[in-house]
Amino acid sequence: MYHVVLTDTAPAKERHMKSLRHAAGASLAVVAVAVSGCTYASEESAAPEGNSSDGGPSSSTEIIGSIKKDPTLAAMVPDDIRESGTLRNGTAANYAPAEFIDTDGSTVVGFDVDYVKAIGKLMGLQVTTTNSAFPSLIPAIGSKYDLSASSFTITPERQNQVTLTSYFKAGYSMAVPKGNPKRISPDDLCGHSVAVQTGTAQQTAAQQKSKKCTEAGKKPIDLLSYESQSDATTNVAGGKADVLYADSVITGYAIKQTSKLEALGNITDASMFGVATAKNDGGLSKAIQAATQKLIDDGTMKKLLTSWGTEDGLIETSQVNPES
Repeated sequence: MYHVVLTDTAPAKERHMKSLRHAAGASLAVVAVAVSGCTYASEESAAPEGNSSDGGPSSSTEIIGSIKKDPTLAAMVPDDIRESGTLRNGTAANYAPAEFIDTDGSTVVGFDVDYVKAIGKLMGLQVTTTNSAFPSLIPAIGSKYDLSASSFTITPERQNQVTLTSYFKAGYSMAVPKGNPKRISPDDLCGHSVAVQTGTAQQTAAQQKSKKCTEAGKKPIDLLSYESQSDATTNVAGGKADVLYADSVITGYAIKQTSKLEALGNITDASMFGVATAKNDGGLSKAIQAATQKLIDDGTMKKLLTSWGTEDGLIETSQVNPES
């Protein structure tokens, strides 16, 4: 989730779980569920790690279950978190397959959720994941949440607000209704309606593209911003919007989950995702970086990502506040 600096939350959890109010009829509702799991009210807490339902591939549960506590990593965890025994994660569960609501209607699942569970196991901590609106996540880090893994693209603006530790990479990509009936070029979106999730980097990019359209004497982009990624996807699949613009992993997942969409153009603007902690996090980011690097080095991260079909996002080195 290439969420922009408006303080990130997904489905799933901006990434902001709402009912599928934008779905046009039952068929589109089915598409939305297929793409994003479900959408529900925000502020639902998932069960602690080890008690949630199996939302992802069964192998991910087995992979996480095999991880053992690493005493060295556990010793790096700030005292207050270690003493509490719990690592609190906030996310916006409407951004499948990174974070979304499982079919039970309450459990938050996705590769970001599995990643946090994995580092929690290494640190000897239970993990709780709370679903909340994407813009509410960053302001709550350090108080309500110890960290937030919600597909945050690492940007200088975000690094002014929080500490970001890299764990994944993705780019921007677009999709159109199957067959591209309006013959849209990825290089010219002027005059077309583009659906994005509110607060994402793609929203900002589309605004910049629209400005260039008007400067060139062309019609601006009709930017349609939705609180939920599933709503944006559903409206493109249903023909209410011309183009879907999102993180590449999100667009790719949406295309796989429905026969109504196809890719438009290539992946662009590849960037790192970062798990967010407070600016003064007492060393938590260093512990997260070390745990992430261990998962990368021993092959566990690749296994987890492969179980979600997102292994293309694997990175070789995790860093605290890398240059974006």
